[in-house]
Amino acid sequence: MAQGSRRRGRVFIYLALIIILAFVLVYALFRNQFGVATSPEATPTFSPLDTVTIVVTTQSIPRGTELTESVLTTIPYPKRDMVEGTFFTNVADVVGKRAKFDLDARVPVTTSMVVDTTGGSFAAFQIPKGMVAVSIPIKDRVSFVSYAPQAGDHVNVIATMLFIDLDNNFQTRLPNYSAQVTAPGPTSQGGPPALTVKIDGGDQKSAVGRAELETTLNQPIYAQPSENQRPRMVAQTLLQDAVVLHVGNFTTTESAQPSGPSAVATPTPTPAAGQGPTQQEIQQQQLENPDIITLIVTPQDAVTLNYLILNGAQITLALRGAGDDQRVQTEAVTLQYLMDQYNIPVPAKLPYGTEPRVDLLSMPSLPNDVRVITPK
Repeated sequence: MAQGSRRRGRVFIYLALIIILAFVLVYALFRNQFGVATSPEATPTFSPLDTVTIVVTTQSIPRGTELTESVLTTIPYPKRDMVEGTFFTNVADVVGKRAKFDLDARVPVTTSMVVDTTGGSFAAFQIPKGMVAVSIPIKDRVSFVSYAPQAGDHVNVIATMLFIDLDNNFQTRLPNYSAQVTAPGPTSQGGPPALTVKIDGGDQKSAVGRAELETTLNQPIYAQPSENQRPRMVAQTLLQDAVVLHVGNFTTTESAQPSGPSAVATPTPTPAAGQGPTQQEIQQQQLENPDIITLIVTPQDAVTLNYLILNGAQITLALRGAGDDQRVQTEAVTLQYLMDQYNIPVPAKLPYGTEPRVDLLSMPSLPNDVRVITPK
């Protein structure tokens, strides 16, 4: 009996110890849960009344504008919300810098909004980092969407080129000209043999042709080309979503936003009466219609455009919808593509035709834009 009593007493002691330890743990958790400080090194806090001055704009500031004291001021800002190194706290530290973006009024000036530079053009501040600006010529209103694009618009650039066959060694247009080589005649003792070359044809040159069998008479003939080689045309979208930096020539005043085209095209002769606009109307149209546009592109695209311009490619712009940045994969368009994609048949040879005879397609509504491409 005595041993059983001792065992029950030990059990009660153990239970009491467990209960005491549980109370201690609950008390400690309670203090931590409700933020009761247990360490003398508590994190310092700012009073809601503690403030620091930051620099803000007093009016709208266009991109590239030099900041002066007249467009800046300081306002109090809660010190507890201040991130060190983000805002300017002294107006003198901002004066002389230039705005990298269009800034609204009452906007806190941060280090990422301004750039420290001296001189330079206004246009340079409109070009994003990693991009460049390149100008391309405007040949007519058809290639420039009837002069619709303006600064800030997005356009696609379409390039059209003509290809011909070349002699790989001569790097000249095929077919080659033929010549008759006369065997050498008698030569003086020890002298080199001489070859005489004679150019066939009345115009002193004859194109290389080919032998064909004439089926009616069953006789071989030698056919020569009736004209120079016809170039083969191909068109493809070169660039997508290029940004228009400016239309026409830039103004010389750096602080002013360039506005409106200012390019003047080469005057054309006055047409005869009843055949077109007067000389005054032509000059007025040339003053209103620019002949150059500047695009923001990647450095590689700038090199590509430079090559195409110098190589004589026809460049056409397509205006994109506002806010449309979708890239669409396009196929290069050739004559074969048109015939296959749009199911265009080759016209049959018929024993009748229309009158009058039409050998060249024209656009009567655009008399000044019709261009006939003929091989040289």
